[in-house]
Amino acid sequence: MESPPSSFSTFRSYLRALAQTPSRFAHRAPSVSSSYEELSWVKSRSGSNMHKSLRWYDLIGLGIGGMVGAGVFVTTGRASRLYAGPAILISYAIAGLCALLSAFCYTEFAVHMPVAGGAFSYLRITFGEFAAFLTGANLIMEYVMSNAAVARGFTSYLSAAIGIPTAKWRFTAAALPKGFNEIDLLAVAVVLTVTLIICYSTRESSILNMILTTLHILFIIFVVLMGFWKGDWNNFTRPMNPNSPSGFFPYGPSGVFNGAAMVYFSYIGYDAVSTMAEEVRYPIKDIPIGVTGSVVIVTILYCLMAASMSMLLPYDMIDVEAPFAAAFSGRWEWVSKVIGVGASFGISTSLLVAMLGQARYMCVIGRSSVVPAWFARVHSQTSTPLNASAFLGIFTAAIALFTDLNILLNLISIGTLFVYYMVANAVIYRRYVVIGITKPWPILSFLCLLTLTSLLFTLSWHFAPSGSSKSFLLGLCIGLATAITLIFRHTVPQVRKPEFWGVPFMPWLPSISIFMNIFLLGSLDGLSYVRFGFFSGLAVLVYVLYSVHASFDAEAEGFLGVKNGEMIRESTESEEDPNHKV
Repeated sequence: MESPPSSFSTFRSYLRALAQTPSRFAHRAPSVSSSYEELSWVKSRSGSNMHKSLRWYDLIGLGIGGMVGAGVFVTTGRASRLYAGPAILISYAIAGLCALLSAFCYTEFAVHMPVAGGAFSYLRITFGEFAAFLTGANLIMEYVMSNAAVARGFTSYLSAAIGIPTAKWRFTAAALPKGFNEIDLLAVAVVLTVTLIICYSTRESSILNMILTTLHILFIIFVVLMGFWKGDWNNFTRPMNPNSPSGFFPYGPSGVFNGAAMVYFSYIGYDAVSTMAEEVRYPIKDIPIGVTGSVVIVTILYCLMAASMSMLLPYDMIDVEAPFAAAFSGRWEWVSKVIGVGASFGISTSLLVAMLGQARYMCVIGRSSVVPAWFARVHSQTSTPLNASAFLGIFTAAIALFTDLNILLNLISIGTLFVYYMVANAVIYRRYVVIGITKPWPILSFLCLLTLTSLLFTLSWHFAPSGSSKSFLLGLCIGLATAITLIFRHTVPQVRKPEFWGVPFMPWLPSISIFMNIFLLGSLDGLSYVRFGFFSGLAVLVYVLYSVHASFDAEAEGFLGVKNGEMIRESTESEEDPNHKV
């Protein structure tokens, strides 16, 4: 049977397609693919395969490189001075635990379905095409904005390291509006250089990341040792100003958790490791070690850095903008230079890993036909998603050229946390629901109740007046969340058990991850939500005007496991790809 003409073949065809948007949206938006489809014919749309060259130590290196950027040199001081005091190391431990819970959820999906799509693919096989596209589009934009900010930050830290003012590296274009008129050619050069590296080879990119990450860790160890050597243990309990709150917990438990919410953003980046799953040699063994191992190592490094900084200065004397550099300045200026060099290495590795991740997200989004399939192509010689890497690299460079760092920082983080929240929901949903066999409403009801309870806790934490009523309300929310999870645990049976690796203590750990991610989302400022709303609206518009019609055409042509409206139903037997078993 001949396939119908494309929705985009003529202008009249496109107008006819737009008229059918409601019915097409109702058909395609909730459409769920299977793991087998993602690992077979959807993957084949890239043409060549990505080369399986990564091992667990590569993944650990990529995870550390993606997380330990320059952010820790800033967030540590701000969180300690304003919220946690010397207990900032407890804040980092709590944030690390939250990151580990999310990493568990990513790992279960990545082992089960080792494709380059990361969260996009996980949500597509769980909640359908529209939910996956909405979160994937926001995540791509988060990556681009974050990478542009990181590139401009590279200029600042390199300037501090070599003693040349940042203004010397940039020039002002008077014709452009303020905030977009400082031209940074060095940031553009860094982005384009990284783009060339990731286009050339994933293996070589991993080796370069290993080298830069090792150097960066050496600088961190140096800073930690200097702090323990030159620091004073009394600074853990004694502020400089006698009027400031004293003790290890100067602002109490609430300060520790507020500090954890702030420093959690130093952990963002481990999700990029899951996008490398398609290039891992032994996914079953390497991915769990790589993802969870990197989070554990980074947590230890961050706690040591926090302890070192707390020893160097009383918490009420810490510089919120550059805590480590300021702590050494005036006494050991050369150490401040070393910190600048180390931060430059950290920026380079986080940029490299993030740009690897964003290209693979775009590649798999292209495979699903909701963006042009041109992005899905894998180059036959380099075995990398060349088109996606080059396009996003140029896009990132263009933003880094003009846009001020402070403007970019207001646009990042919320999309990533939202995806973490969605993936935690997805891992619970897939454990308890099999399409056509079990009803999804008990699971969806549980997830909605847990979300509402977590939201009530978050609103109470931030807006309820201090006192016994607030403590009662917070305790009530925790009690409700625990009771809801306990009832769900004992009344709804699991219907799908992971064959290779799964999140332990289901559904407790993913439920805690949902709870914590909502709490962290509540710690963001209003501008973050404005940005999220704007880009989400833009993504919906793109989906309605283009993506739903492109995927409808791909379905009719048989590119999505569907031919002429004949749906291929997911079954538990077809979930596993025989080539995936190691």
